[in-house]
Amino acid sequence: MSRRLVNITLDNLDDLPHRCRRCVFWELDPVSGERAVKTGDPALEKEAWISATLLEWGGCGKIAYVDDVPAGFVMFAPPLYVPRSVAFPTSPVSADAVLLMTGHILAEFTGGGLGRMLVQGVAKDLTRRGVKAIEAFGDLKGESGGCMVPADYLLSVGFKTIRPHHRYPRLRLELKSALSWREDVEVALERLLGSMTPEGALRPV
Repeated sequence: MSRRLVNITLDNLDDLPHRCRRCVFWELDPVSGERAVKTGDPALEKEAWISATLLEWGGCGKIAYVDDVPAGFVMFAPPLYVPRSVAFPTSPVSADAVLLMTGHILAEFTGGGLGRMLVQGVAKDLTRRGVKAIEAFGDLKGESGGCMVPADYLLSVGFKTIRPHHRYPRLRLELKSALSWREDVEVALERLLGSMTPEGALRPV
């Protein structure tokens, strides 16, 4: 079984789950997002956001493949590119952090460590780009089918709560601490996970 991580691009965007491919929860502010769903084409809005973010900032997501089957993904960007980020009671995201927006692992691939692999891939990517931390708005309810990452999942992969809230706490992962994974964990991951791209090595809903 081979596992690999690749950056999300316009060429592989259709490998996202159908509902996620058309979801613009994070990419548009609440009013514009509702308008796009009712009168526009959310899939085109998603494509436009990906295109603009890639051009202006760089890679903003990763897809995990298992034996060439898309099994999960994660998306991230600076809060400036994520209009929805200002709508949370625990905003704003810290100035030195990139926002982990959303992620999803297909049900048949959960429990195999793909979520941690995705977070580690993001951490390595952002560290190379000089980013100091990743932050996320966790969901303490963790409702199935939502666009947010459950808070308990974020805590399980090393995030710490920096702004408590009864529903949407803001959590943070310091990338300097994430680098401590590299020596021991990455060697084990390379053995366990098989072949990966050079950049590669939730139960998110």
